[in-house]
Formats: sequence, C-alpha cells, structure tokens
Amino acid sequence: MSVLVIGAGGLGCGAAMGLAAAGVKMTVIDDDVVEESNLHRQVLHTDAWIGRPKVESLAAAVRGVTPIRGRFDAGNAARLVAACDVIVDGSDNLPTKFLANDAAVLARKPLVHAAAIEGWGQLLTVPAGGRPCYRCLFEDLPPAGSDAGASCAEIGVLGPVPGVLGALQAVEALRILRGETPVFAGRLIRYDSRSMTFRTVRFQPNPTCGACR
Repeated sequence: MSVLVIGAGGLGCGAAMGLAAAGVKMTVIDDDVVEESNLHRQVLHTDAWIGRPKVESLAAAVRGVTPIRGRFDAGNAARLVAACDVIVDGSDNLPTKFLANDAAVLARKPLVHAAAIEGWGQLLTVPAGGRPCYRCLFEDLPPAGSDAGASCAEIGVLGPVPGVLGALQAVEALRILRGETPVFAGRLIRYDSRSMTFRTVRFQPNPTCGACR
C-alpha cells in the first residue's frame, strides 16, 4: 500500500506524520524549498533546512518517504497516480488541485483533498469510483485575479490549522487503505478555528461535471 502526497507544506507535513507513524510508504512531490516564514505551519522542517528542498527535509524527518523534487503537473500526473493506492492533496494552488482531481477520477483512485487559509480549512474525498468529485462542487478555476485563488502564502494562515487538516487527511487515507468507506465522500467539511467548529455540506454528483459524468 502506498500514498502519493502532493505538497510538502503545512498540509503535507501534517498528513505525512500520521501516515509515517502508521508505517505507510509515501511518495511526496514538491518543487519548493524551506523558508523561515513557513516554519510556523510546516512543522517537519527546521532552521537547518532553510533554502533546501522541502521533500528532502520531509524525507529526513519521517520514515518511508520517496521524495520527488518537482511540480505535480500534466507531464507526470498520470504516472504518479497510477503508482499509488491513495492520493493526498496538500497542494496550495487551485490549478494543481483541479489536476489532482482529474487524474484521480481518470485512474479511479481515491483522492483526499484539503485546503487551509487564515483560520479555516476544508476537506473532501473523491472516492475510487470518481463520483462525486472536486469539480462537482467547484466546477472550474476562478477568474484570474480572484481572491478565491489566493494561497496561504499570500494571505496567511494560523500555524496549527494546516496540521489539523493534514491529520484528518491521514486518518481518511488510512481508513481507505484498510478497505473502509471514506467518511468525506460527498461531504465538504469546513473547519473554523475561530469558533472551533466543523460544518458539513453534503453534495451530489453534478450531472454536468466535466470530469466524472
């Protein structure tokens, strides 16, 4: 059993800790380097790794990681997704999230998505059958310049929030690897750290979805 983790930032670190502790083998892909401003939320990285690749830092921090320094893109998505059992999306930009969804749906592999910004975050799972998927809810990229496409690097995020979401991604991925039904399929989970609440929005397959219909 293996998991593809897209992104070695705050979400990826949170997910990787839980998966590694359970003995799961991971491939982690990220093209960025460790920066001092990231350390409050990317808890597997330290001052000693500043300026060096995040994937190498993460691989040094936990067991069972095959690091790939690079961007998850159209050139490698199909190959990486085909080689894993579950995809954990810890990316910090919408184009990568849509690509991860489309590759997972095409390969019929389960995808556990998360995003975190400011004091809140969200989760959903695309099941192995591909329906409903990320595009059933969000449909397409927002217009250029829209705040909807801003990342936590641009707007900021409360440090522990990505860790909370990443840990939940690890729990969901482990459930799927054990053959259990994913909890977050057909459910968008919204986490608000200010009120310390979780809100569930249920959604159905979109009959006009461009990915899974």
